[in-house]
Amino acid sequence: MMLASLFRILTIIRKELLVMLKDPKSRASVLLPPILQCLIFGYAASYDLNTVPYALVDQDHSATSRALVAKLEGSGVFQRQATLTQTAQAAALLDTKQVVLIVVIGQDFERKLESDASSIVQVVADGRNSNTSGVAQGYANTIIGDFSSNWLAQRRSPGAIQVTTRAWFNPQLETRWTMAPSLIGTITMMMTMLLTAMSVAREREEGTFDQLLVAPFTPTEIMIGKAVPSMIVGIVQASVILLVALFWFRIPFAGSFATLYLGLALFLAAAIGFGLFLSSLAGNMQQAMVLCFIFLMPFMLLSGLMSPTDNMPEVLQYATVINPLKYAISITRRVYLEGAHVSEMMPDMLALVAIAAVTMPVSAWMFRRRLN
Repeated sequence: MMLASLFRILTIIRKELLVMLKDPKSRASVLLPPILQCLIFGYAASYDLNTVPYALVDQDHSATSRALVAKLEGSGVFQRQATLTQTAQAAALLDTKQVVLIVVIGQDFERKLESDASSIVQVVADGRNSNTSGVAQGYANTIIGDFSSNWLAQRRSPGAIQVTTRAWFNPQLETRWTMAPSLIGTITMMMTMLLTAMSVAREREEGTFDQLLVAPFTPTEIMIGKAVPSMIVGIVQASVILLVALFWFRIPFAGSFATLYLGLALFLAAAIGFGLFLSSLAGNMQQAMVLCFIFLMPFMLLSGLMSPTDNMPEVLQYATVINPLKYAISITRRVYLEGAHVSEMMPDMLALVAIAAVTMPVSAWMFRRRLN
């Protein structure tokens, strides 16, 4: 009896393996995703900062301030993008993400060091990405602290350097302030792509796909009819996450709801375009689900959700150009935390329009081909 039972179990195992591996797409989905995800994780998901672009505001222009700047840039991590005279001038660079930090050296920096007073160096960080800002501030504090210790040892001066840090848009560098607005796009994309990709596959699997062939609908009408419900679901989900961020986590909203929802609508159009494209490739719901997860993981890793895209290898930075989630996270973070206006978000919004303008027609063409 035991042998017979074992034989039956082995027969079922053999049958399931044959079903799973007989399709070339299924075989590829078993081997390729782990390899690709491992490579992307290894290169893209890095919390190390190889370069920290910063703006310098040197109001002292002394030999000591120049020595401190040389110490910063000699580390090989800090790269100066601009040298300015006022913090207000550097604010625009921080707003547009051209720099991560602003280092402000005050007047009489050298004179105070040579006296018994403390000389203050201010480090202003971009708090919209709390992980990056925290690491960059840590680098700056360490280098400035070493410079101060060496000054005390060499000059035997009672003066010391005091570092004051500030984080704009997220004063306490709380992770939830960065994460909650980002999840508005991330979770919405996961569900929207999955629903859209499985819509046509479900029709094929349940046998109702043939009824669409004889129904008085054009392929374009069918595509629109399947895209609109997913967009409605996406808007509702985004609104729920927004309410949680506002009233549960009590993260203050600094921008315009109209700008935020305009960006979300364009993002959902691009995400639905990808979902319909995957749906046209899949033969059944299982394939549609597998294809979704194959695409979703790289999209999340290459979006800047956890680690900055500027810190990724150059070839992966090019890959982020076609990632709609990258632009969605940029829009939600900047509008929510910074209060960015439509004109400031126009490059991200136009990128989403371009992605939707490509994926939607391609999906419609493939859908029409499957109907013929």
